[in-house]
Amino acid sequence: MSQKYICTVCQYIYDPALGDPDSGIAPGTAFEDIPEDWECPDCGVSKEDFEELRET
Repeated sequence: MSQKYICTVCQYIYDPALGDPDSGIAPGTAFEDIPEDWECPDCGVSKEDFEELRET
């Protein structure tokens, strides 16, 4: 299972299985492989504002 990442500003969750097709990120794209200039689709912050989602 691929690691999900969460936006620390708005809590949007990036799921590699879903990708972000609206931003040109294909399903199956690992977070590490997203371009550095990608922005959160919900609030617009940078990739740097995401952290690993720790599922309990």
